[in-house]
Amino acid sequence: MTPARMLLPALALLGACNSSPSAVAQNAAARPFAVTEVADFDSPWAMTFLPDGRMLVTEKKGQLLLVSADGKSSKTVAGTPQVSSAGQGGLMDVVLHPQFAANRLVYLSWSEANAEGLKGVALGRGTLAADGSKLEGFQTIFRAHPYVEGNGHFSGRIAFAPDGHLFFTNGERQKFTPAQDPQATLGKVLRLNDDGTPAKGNPLAAQGFRPDVWSYGHRNLLGLTFDANGNLWEQEMGPKGGDEINLIVAGKNYGYPNVSNGDHYDGKDIPDHKAGDGYEAPKVWWNPSISPGGLMAYSGKLFPEWKGDLFLGGLSGKALIRIDVNGTDAKKGDQWDMGARIREVEEGPDGAIWVLEDGGQGSQGRLLKLTPAK
Repeated sequence: MTPARMLLPALALLGACNSSPSAVAQNAAARPFAVTEVADFDSPWAMTFLPDGRMLVTEKKGQLLLVSADGKSSKTVAGTPQVSSAGQGGLMDVVLHPQFAANRLVYLSWSEANAEGLKGVALGRGTLAADGSKLEGFQTIFRAHPYVEGNGHFSGRIAFAPDGHLFFTNGERQKFTPAQDPQATLGKVLRLNDDGTPAKGNPLAAQGFRPDVWSYGHRNLLGLTFDANGNLWEQEMGPKGGDEINLIVAGKNYGYPNVSNGDHYDGKDIPDHKAGDGYEAPKVWWNPSISPGGLMAYSGKLFPEWKGDLFLGGLSGKALIRIDVNGTDAKKGDQWDMGARIREVEEGPDGAIWVLEDGGQGSQGRLLKLTPAK
């Protein structure tokens, strides 16, 4: 295996590098966890753990990396799709099939351009070779509809349900109205079979929607996860303000662009969510924006007080955020300053919380491991 790029010594972070010494110490003292730097990458986007503790990490420009459990070495995995990484595009999510131990299937999402130069988000899968060197037989199994101009709001998050169905997010591509269009997958949460075909029983098909649509009226969906009770949670970037945590319910309309707790960037008002408006309101929302990234439902033993809660990153917010969950209700919990854009949050095999810094286009983003403070 080749050396991991710019491997970093394990050490406890004290806070934002731009903070004053007193502010740095204060930030660290306020955190109930120690932060260990493990490695860093070129604009990482997502990660997942293999059963043996190694990790798969995606980088925006199109690289898939197999990283050792201690982060000290990595190698590029061949056989990945061609990516259009302009703007918000790139190689996005990476998720294992629920029966990975038997079938070794790895799922990826990415943005791509068609022959006409129009772009969209795609979903594919391949078999990870025994030596981890490549994805064998990689196939595209789903493409968003329609492909459009622009480089924003691809979304592309993947989550497997307890029953084995695959849920996939398609952003509205900064086009607004497709989120309400029954014949577009844009601005939707989709429910698919594991081969990418529409799952039977999706609730909106009888109303003239595409057969893969599960919920609609979404904007830029950048986090998707099931909790231990089988509830599906989603987070999305709102417009100017109005970032959301939603409990995804089959067949519901989440309102965008007709309602939002934020406004358009050009200053035009969007009506707020209100009782009786016919739209599903968010469980939690932020104004001003935090620009959420990633979403994880915690189930580990290292932080028992947080079991069942949601964790997400803040991009513009440069924070790790905890959402206090009680059944199907949720409220804001903690928000810890991390001093960097946080793109991804994952739970490790031992219950540690792992985060990926976004880094931004062409810059390094660190992989951090969070364990209880001593």
